[in-house]
Amino acid sequence: MEFGSSQVNSLPPYLFSIFQQKKRKLQEKGVDVIDLGIGAPDLPTPAFIIDRLIREVQKPQNHRYSPYGGCREFKEAVASFYQKHYGVSLDPDTEVMALVGSKEGIAHMIHAVIDPDDGVLIPDPGYPVYRSAVHLAKGKVISLPLNEERAFQPDFDSINEEDLQCAKVLLVNYPSNPTGATVSFETFKEVVDFAAQHQLCIMQDSAYDLVTFEDYKAPSLLQVPGAKQRSVEFGSLSKSFNMTGWRIGYVVGNEALIRALAVVKSNTDTSQFLAVQKAAAEALMSDFRSVHENNQIYKERMEWMHTALKEIGMAAEKPRGTFFIWAKVPEGFSSQTFAEKMLDEAGVILTPGTAFGPNGEGFVRISLSVPIERLVEAVERMKRIQTGGDRG
Repeated sequence: MEFGSSQVNSLPPYLFSIFQQKKRKLQEKGVDVIDLGIGAPDLPTPAFIIDRLIREVQKPQNHRYSPYGGCREFKEAVASFYQKHYGVSLDPDTEVMALVGSKEGIAHMIHAVIDPDDGVLIPDPGYPVYRSAVHLAKGKVISLPLNEERAFQPDFDSINEEDLQCAKVLLVNYPSNPTGATVSFETFKEVVDFAAQHQLCIMQDSAYDLVTFEDYKAPSLLQVPGAKQRSVEFGSLSKSFNMTGWRIGYVVGNEALIRALAVVKSNTDTSQFLAVQKAAAEALMSDFRSVHENNQIYKERMEWMHTALKEIGMAAEKPRGTFFIWAKVPEGFSSQTFAEKMLDEAGVILTPGTAFGPNGEGFVRISLSVPIERLVEAVERMKRIQTGGDRG
């Protein structure tokens, strides 16, 4: 007998959890598994953030409920970050909200703004939570193709008129998970113009906005004139400050959209632990030296891995953001069969591109969230399998 709702029971299994189950079984057999799958930073949370958390945890007043939208210090820190980093002005009271991680905020925002059968334009390939959130809200997923030929920029011309008639939301994500693609201000202007033409609200997932390389600086969607009239942007401290388990993020932008999200959240949770919010405020008000140091480490790993993949015949563009490489699978494999072969025979977890949508076929996502010596070992194993050897 099944007790879940029809939406829950019809939701496909979360592919990352399937690979983690396989990983545990291999580890139980004594296999040294190298996990290049889930994108969780391996670098430590900076000490100054932990020190602030310790101080705040010791204050009894911080063990009470947080205001639903987040504490004033955190919201002001987010607004200050946007002013300094992007030149975007935000009202901390009405245009900023704390989240229990941006994943939670995105899923709840979908519920807050769509009715059953409303369409949501989802990047394909894109973060799997976008699709599952629309499914759980009984909406209609409309694929927004991202193709290599267009450097994984949105292909608005591919969307048919019937889908546009029912569409209510346009969801974008740059720097992109999984492709690592980045965009210019001009691309975001095209996004805003398209949304205005078709009366769509926009959700921009900027979880990797600060994980960038060399002279590239990711723009904010809210820098586009008029964007705030129909847009929100989701941010996270998980990737830039190595705070994945802390579950702290934010949403900024359109007041009405944030107000709708507040209705859902106030009936679902009571925001994040105050001590975590105040430690996160400390991070956002810092000089970002730790972020730059992290990015240099990721860049070194990316440069090495990009060269190594080329040597074993796996083509990939060199990303300017995120800590992912979106690599083509060797000829004769699908995304799934190649990822399974690497896990079963080499003990290396790669995420098949189809985990991110049909348009991900032919690719695997490789996470750079392990030390470089583990990347070296992973490539050596992959090389042996591809040349007919074993992992030894």
